[in-house]
Amino acid sequence: MATGLSHEEILRYSRHLLIPEIGLEGQCRLKHTSVLVVGAGGLGSPAALYLAAAGVGHIGLVDYDRVEFSNLQRQVIHGTSTLNQLKVDSARSRMLDLNPGIQVDAYPEPLTSANARQVAADYDLILDASDNFPTRYLTNDLCVLTGKPNVYGAIYRFEGQVSVFDARCGPCYRCLFPAPPPPGLAPSCGDSGVLGVLPGTIGTLQATEAIKLLLGIGEPLVGKLLLYNALEMSFEFIRLHKNPGCKVCGTDPSVSELMDYEAFCGVPGHGPETGSAGPEWDITASELDERLRRGETLCLVDVREPHELAISSLPGARVIPLGQLAARISELDPSQEIVLFCKAGIRSKRALELMAGAGFHKLKNLKGGINAWAREVDPSLPIY
Repeated sequence: MATGLSHEEILRYSRHLLIPEIGLEGQCRLKHTSVLVVGAGGLGSPAALYLAAAGVGHIGLVDYDRVEFSNLQRQVIHGTSTLNQLKVDSARSRMLDLNPGIQVDAYPEPLTSANARQVAADYDLILDASDNFPTRYLTNDLCVLTGKPNVYGAIYRFEGQVSVFDARCGPCYRCLFPAPPPPGLAPSCGDSGVLGVLPGTIGTLQATEAIKLLLGIGEPLVGKLLLYNALEMSFEFIRLHKNPGCKVCGTDPSVSELMDYEAFCGVPGHGPETGSAGPEWDITASELDERLRRGETLCLVDVREPHELAISSLPGARVIPLGQLAARISELDPSQEIVLFCKAGIRSKRALELMAGAGFHKLKNLKGGINAWAREVDPSLPIY
């Protein structure tokens, strides 16, 4: 048709067409634009849904993970009927059900330095809905090196961040965070939790920024970091400036190619951090149960937060949250064999590293944490 939209599309997008800043021309423009969404989880769910509903003509989804039961509290693009499906397939089906007139390409693989350029080549901008530092730095460097905008979002418990990093006219992610935090310092949602509606708020804001960029309207968050606090219902803005010394977008950049981002960040980017400290330090739930049944004297130390005890606990365990361990380490006897545990083994692995550095040698990490105990030893305990 001469308008570029069918009668059906005009009806579908009629509320957009009534807005002067969008109108028929803007809706046609959206139809011929493209967005790559990196991550089909908490942030990617609302972002992808609203980009699809808005009529962005070509949307790519990158995620190698499968839908798990614990995802459904916040990853609203998925459902009980799609459990164990690849997230990109589950999300693609929902998006096409919402809007069959768009193209959705699924990439059921991790985004890596080896495939990133090829995957991103056909897209106008990248929406970073990832949940790990290697992917965030990879996405940033990819956008800088290819001249694409990077719509960034991040969440933690009740707080979120949104920005648009576009090195062509403002700072990039590395200008704000030149180096990643030390491994273990930034906890994941799986360790610390997240309010289920929070990724809905942040992911929708990311979709808003993407649509503004695609249409060339409004004032995007270039050079500004939006900070959202759900408990206080507050929005704050921090002005960001380009760093002339930035290694990727500065005046004399040293990063000209994509690198090994897992090595750079010191943490895995593909799959969750495992709750294993290595064969020398690990003890399985079955092994621990057998030793306790034999009457061996072991000091069990639970490094979870006190409120987690209402979910599950092990009898006789001492509770010393990981954040208090350094200050309370003198309460523990180095001559005793100490078994550290948490929810899934991740925090206890960090606790073991801290204690080993303080001179403790008789240490074990309960591999898989109390959730592994619930699976292997005591099914009366819930898994969370």
